[in-house]
Parts: sequence; structure tokens; C-alpha cells
Amino acid sequence: MSLLSKDIDSAFEGAGSKAGLEIWCIENLRLVRIPKSSHGKFYAGNAYVVLNTILPKNGPPWHDVHYWLGNDTKEVDLAMASDKALELDAALGSCTVQYKELQGLETQKFLSYFKPCIIPLEGAYSSQEAHLNGDTYKVSLLTCKGDHVVHIKEVPFSRSSLNHDDVFILDTASKVFLFSGCNSTIQERAKGLEVVQYIKENKHGGKCEVATIEDGKFVGDSDVGEFWSLFGGFAPIPRDSPSSFQKQSDTPPVKLSWITIQGKLCQTGTDSLHKKMLETDKCYLLDCGAEVFVWMGRHSSISERKISISAAEGFLRDQNRSTGTHLTFLTEGLESSIFRSYFDDWPQKVEPKLYEEGRGKVAAIFKQQGYDVKELPEEDCEPFINCRGTLKVWRVNGDELSLLPVPEQTKLFSGDCYLVQFTYAGNDRDENLFFAWLGCSSVMEDRKATISHMNAIADSTKGNPVLAQVVGDNEPVQFFSIIQKLIIFKGGMSKGYKKFIAENGLTDETYGENKTALFRVQGTSPHNMQAIQLDPLLQVSSSLNSSYCYILQTETFIFTWIGNLSSTQDHDLLDRMLELIDPTWQPTSVREGTEPDTFWNALGGKAEYPREKEMKGYTEDPHLFVVNVSEDEFKVKEIYNFSQDDLTTEDVLVLDCHREIYVWIGCHSNIRSKQQALTLGLKFLEMDILVEGLSLETPIFIVTEGHEPPFFTHFFEWDSSKANMHGNSFERKLALLKGKPQNLEVSRRNSWKAYSRETTPDSSRSQSVSSNGQGRSVSPASMVSGSNSMSSSNHLFSRPAPIARKLFSGSSLHGSPAAEQRSPSQSASYIQVDGSGDCVNFLIYPYERLKVMSNDPVAGINVTKREAYLSDEEFQGKFGMTKGAFYELPKWRQNKLKMSLNLF
Repeated sequence: MSLLSKDIDSAFEGAGSKAGLEIWCIENLRLVRIPKSSHGKFYAGNAYVVLNTILPKNGPPWHDVHYWLGNDTKEVDLAMASDKALELDAALGSCTVQYKELQGLETQKFLSYFKPCIIPLEGAYSSQEAHLNGDTYKVSLLTCKGDHVVHIKEVPFSRSSLNHDDVFILDTASKVFLFSGCNSTIQERAKGLEVVQYIKENKHGGKCEVATIEDGKFVGDSDVGEFWSLFGGFAPIPRDSPSSFQKQSDTPPVKLSWITIQGKLCQTGTDSLHKKMLETDKCYLLDCGAEVFVWMGRHSSISERKISISAAEGFLRDQNRSTGTHLTFLTEGLESSIFRSYFDDWPQKVEPKLYEEGRGKVAAIFKQQGYDVKELPEEDCEPFINCRGTLKVWRVNGDELSLLPVPEQTKLFSGDCYLVQFTYAGNDRDENLFFAWLGCSSVMEDRKATISHMNAIADSTKGNPVLAQVVGDNEPVQFFSIIQKLIIFKGGMSKGYKKFIAENGLTDETYGENKTALFRVQGTSPHNMQAIQLDPLLQVSSSLNSSYCYILQTETFIFTWIGNLSSTQDHDLLDRMLELIDPTWQPTSVREGTEPDTFWNALGGKAEYPREKEMKGYTEDPHLFVVNVSEDEFKVKEIYNFSQDDLTTEDVLVLDCHREIYVWIGCHSNIRSKQQALTLGLKFLEMDILVEGLSLETPIFIVTEGHEPPFFTHFFEWDSSKANMHGNSFERKLALLKGKPQNLEVSRRNSWKAYSRETTPDSSRSQSVSSNGQGRSVSPASMVSGSNSMSSSNHLFSRPAPIARKLFSGSSLHGSPAAEQRSPSQSASYIQVDGSGDCVNFLIYPYERLKVMSNDPVAGINVTKREAYLSDEEFQGKFGMTKGAFYELPKWRQNKLKMSLNLF
């Protein structure tokens, strides 16, 4: 539904044609466009209309319309703002989401447009006159609340306004003070510093002093004394001082009501809601307590929509709802993920765009008539890393690992699990990427073992590798690009898979030369191609597709089947795959529609199958979420318009790219291990925050701060210098504000684990040099090798590595001075351990002080070798073996035993 041009305000001309923000202010009952230089300046006496347009790489534009109402806005301007927002929606084809924003209670999405904050100005906007400050600078006290976006509120300049929970900014003519309540978080304090920087640049022209004041820090510091003198001297802040931001009350049950043309609400459902309740020619109100939605059907009239907006605002007034209740207006087909989450089983079907659907059908018609039609190329997904590195692949068989020879490492079985290590050249070091590839038919026992093996081997490698869990048939582009020429066979070799087949009386589908097998060939180039064996028991209609080429193997014949909608590139990949699977094959090539009876008989008979071009739905831009985990709850909050600065070191964040997710672990987060991070990723998939139908088999990548791979950083405007900073968020922001970035560099060798008191200790690191013989560049890989299991600890380091070779040297041998002062019973002698390739002396400490969660931990030890500090007697009692026997075990077995004793 759209309005004629004569019905559209001339101020909206060209609106939404370009990406970014456009802002209009209501001035003297007319709409005035705000110049970009004034974006972010809002006057309390005005109402504004804000349009944010996103032009994604794929898919249609996305428009969000916000109308912002200042505290001192006139009633007539309030009404006009909502009407103009609805008018703008109609001008854009009724395809926007509209939000009502109240000063001081704005939505997180709205505030994300104006980082670090918006500070409303007193008075009213005038497009004719410039606003000048008076001769006297007005001292103001502001309170800041928020960790990723900040709500700013001016409070009375009085000691009674201060409290222990919030962050405050005192802005004076010559100096800006940041006061941090003792109960405020590091993230809130860091955001407060961003606001201080904003005030310094925008109100002081960059020329003023900055001081930080800690709650509870007494006189003795000149800045502290100056701060309290402005309040008439120091006095304690009452402990029960309420925060200026009150918590929302408990929310009532979710209710859905139909809005009649008279503006009355008729309840139609509660709690258990379904999409079929929403009729396309009506408008509805969904009351969720802290947020209220108005859903407008596509066939509802403009007058019905205006009535619905008025009815919703009247509803909030009549219910005496909090002024912080957010009001959102949605058009059918543009429902937000939050709205959809209140309905059971919201349909996941994505309607293709008309031009995509039409393009595919036209191409199919012309091709079937014999014309060579060139279609627009599909967008290739880039791996973003150097794919000419060193590849190692192990097959998992319970507790056993078998390193596959080079010719076999690109041939996987769907009933087995594999551990893949890829080492490639980074900017200034070699990087490791690990995949736990879990066959789609593999058993749970093997899947768990694969994850355990991956963690153990990854911990033994240098640096902080990226870990990924991948389930067969859901591989990410990075996996295909690394393996390059992949063949996936049906069945499996592991004991667990064979046992499962036998116990359930199932037919063993494991591939064999004398069995019938159908392979689908796919890929984008000779360096990224796959042959996937399909289920032989399925009907043809579930196997063949005109968009692909296939290889059919029987006991007596080899057929290649070429779909009518396949390309010349597909045909080239088909020939190459034939050579890889079996170079002795002499196939019979058949085109779709010319198949002999023997071909159909091998597939169980002729049947219908998809004959239209297989279209991939466009992928939306990624979403970033911060994850808060406590003992009894798992909370997720979206960060809108995210940037690299939102990757705060105290947080764990999830980047949802729809086809894969990344769990990013900050150095100062409370995540104890990458296994825990993987569990969080699985929990995120289970919750399906965006109601997008995420599968539990979606690939999960684990990324640590300071070790982000290019295929993660390309989602941001990445500044590598920010990734090398140390300290918590507040310390980093303060150093930048004080102009001391030279002290922020930190060695990239440092592990994220070393930053957190609660994280698992970093593991020993090793190097070796190997090549896979496939023309890949030689690059250091892990020390793990062998045919049936991981190698023992012999020759862990094949070349000198000053940091890794000598785990202890010099003063670090004796630990910290505090450790040296322990009583003889606590550190009586030294022992020698030959488990790391070097004879190294170790002090002796009791088990209770060495375990990870000790109440009296030993300082200055190598946390990767906690067990080595045990006496021989206590070691024998805990591990049931001597130290010599322990260090002869494979590394992964060592790590498992250490984990069970809380020493890892």
C-alpha cells in the first residue's frame, strides 16, 4: 500500500533511497530536514522523525522509523509526529517498522545510531538561528546507565543525586569528572569514559581536563578533593540511595487483542498464540508488558492504522503503564524476531524475491529449449584465509585417534567423526584452525570423544587456535575451502558405529566398490569441490535435481548424469571428481531426459524429481549478541549497529551469521574453557533468538580475543591495534583518553586464558614441521602424529622455540617471592620431570594448593604443569601411577586425567 506523491510531505522526497540516517524535526507545525552536522542533537521541546535505512548485500532494503518525543514537546507536535511516521511508512511502500521513543527511555536500537550517546538539549530547535552558549558555562551532573549503549539523564547538581550503583559525569567549565559508583560494572565505567570523551570534544572543543573519581576513594588525591569541594565537601553517600533508573515491574501474561475500527480492543488470545490468529485486513495489539506491539495487516487501510496507533497510546494511558513501556508498530511480513518469538511455530518459509524467482524460471525454459543461457553468477563466499597450509586429519574411534595418510584425508565417512587441523600463515605468525567434523550418521560416543580430542590437541599447540564444531551436511565455506577436494561416503569404520548398526538390526551402508552408490557433485572451483554420496534407500525424487551433476555406481556400470540446469563449470567438476573417486572408471555419460532403462532400474525405478533451478535464499546481515551467564540463567541481548568496539574484553558475545555462529571470548570474561564456550554456542542455537529456524547442527566457531581469524574480522571494520590492547575495558579507554596508546601493546603470544583469574590455565605449546604433499606450503603444525593413536611425549619440539622449549628459566623457576617464603613442608625440595622434552626442576607443593579452584593457590608456577609440582608420593596417590608412566601417556590422556583431578 502506498500513497500518491501529492499525499506525501515534500520533506520526505527521496527518503530511504540511500543507506544511513535521515532526521526531520517538527518546527512550527511543519516538517524540517535536519542537516547531518546536527544529527544526534535533540531538543527537549521538539518531536523528531528518524529514518534508518539498511541496504544489505542481499535482499530488499530495510527501513526503521522512530519518532522521538522530547519531555517538553507540545501535544500538537506529539500527534503530528506519529502521523508523519505513518505517512513515511506509506511513502516507503508500507515496509517499515516504527518505534515510539520517549526522551530518556529510548530503545537500544535507537541509541545505537548515536554512539556513544545523545544528550538532549534544553529549549527548541530553530532552523533559522544558531544556538550559542551564554557567557557562563552551566555546570551539569549526568548519570550514565548501560554497557553497550548508554542512557544519559541530567539529575540535580546535588550530593543526594549520587549513588553507589551508577556512573556519573560532572561537567564543569574547566574539567570533566567521571564518578564511578562502587557497584557499577567495568563496562559501565568504560562507556562513561566514552561519554566524557564526547563531552570534551563537543562541548569543550577538546580543551579541558579529565579526572576519574572512584566511589570510596578519600581525600589525598587532588582530583578527589576538587570533586567533593564542588558538593560542599566530602560526606558519605547513603547505602540505600535509589538508582535514578528504576527496574520494570513484573510483566503480565502476553495478550493479543483485535483493534476495531472504533478503536476498541477485543481480546483474541493469551499466552498460546499462533500466526493464523492475525488476519491480513485487521490490526492487532500484542501486550507483552514491558513492550507493546501493534501489528497492521497488509490489507488494512491508512485510517485503520491511525486508529490503531491512537488506540495503543490510549491503552497505555488507561492501564497506567510505565512511561518506559516501548511501543512498536509492525506491518505484516516485517515482524521482528521479538514479536515472532511470542507465537508458537511461526512459519520459517522465506519467500523469494520476484526477480530471483523469475530469473530462474526464464533460464530453465530457455535451457530446456536448447538455448545456451548465461545466468548472473552467484556470489561466491570467500574463505578469507590462506588455504595453502598444512592439513592433518585424524579418524576418531572412541579413545583412539588414527592419523590418515595424505591420499585418504579428503575421504570421509558419514558414520564416523574426524579431527581436522589446518595450519596456515597469518600476518605475523602461523595460525591453527581445528574442526571437529561429526558425520551426520555418527554415534554420540564418537562425537563426544572428538570434541575432547580437539580440546586436548588444541591446548597443546602454540597460540590460541580457532575451534569449530561441524556436523556433516552443514559444513561452512571455510571447511570446504581447506579440504578443497572432498568426498563423503556413506557408512563408517568406527567401533561405535558398527556396534550401533548391529544392535539396531540396520543394514550396513558403508561404501564399497561392489555396491550401488549415487554421488552428487557440487562446488565452486577445482579447489572447492565435493562429491556427496546420497542415501541409496531414498526415492529418486529425493536425490536427483536438474541443477546438479551426479555419478551413479553399480556393480556393472558407471553413469554420469548431467542435469539440464547445470553449468559448464559443473561439468568440469564432474570430470575431476570421477578421476578422484576412481581413475579406472569408464563412465557412460547421459543427459537429463536421455537416460536408459538400466539407469532408472539401478535407482529403483523412474520417478519425479525437482526440475527447476535450485535457488538459495539470501542471507541476512549478521547479528551480534552479548551473553550473560549465571548459575541459574542464560541471558542474551542483541547489540544493534555493532562495531569492533562492542567486543568488550569482559564479555562473551555470539555473532550470528545465520549459516554459522561465532562465540567470541573476551580475555577478562568468566568463561573457564573453550569447551564451556562451545556449550554456550549450543545453548544459543537451542534458544534460536531470531526465530530463524537455526538448526542445532549449525557450525559453531570458538574465537578468542586477540586471535580473531580473518573470516571473523571481515564482519567488522577491523583495527588490529585495538585487538592488541591489554587491561580491562576501563583501563583501555582511560589510556586512550589520556593519550597513552603506546603502553597498550601486548604480545600476541599471550593467551586469553592468562588474563582471567577464573579461566583454565594455558597449555604447553609445541612446534613441528610437516607437509601434506599436495602443493600446500610447509607450515608448523602440532606435534601430534601416528597411525593408531596420538604420539607420546617424545620429541615434542622439533626445533628450538625459546619460549616453549624452556618452560621455566631464571627466577621463574622458584615462583614468586611469596612462594619462596612458604614453610619447608610446603616447598621442601625440587624434583625433575622429563615429560616436556627437557629436564626441568620443580618445587613441591601440596595438591590442595595446586588445583585450579584452590582457596590458597600457588603463585608464579607454570599452570600448564600443575601436576609436576606434586611430590612423588602424592602424585602416585592421585594418579595411580608414577610420573614417568604418566608422561609416557599420549597428551590427550594426560589432559583427561588432569581434568578429572581439577589440575587442568
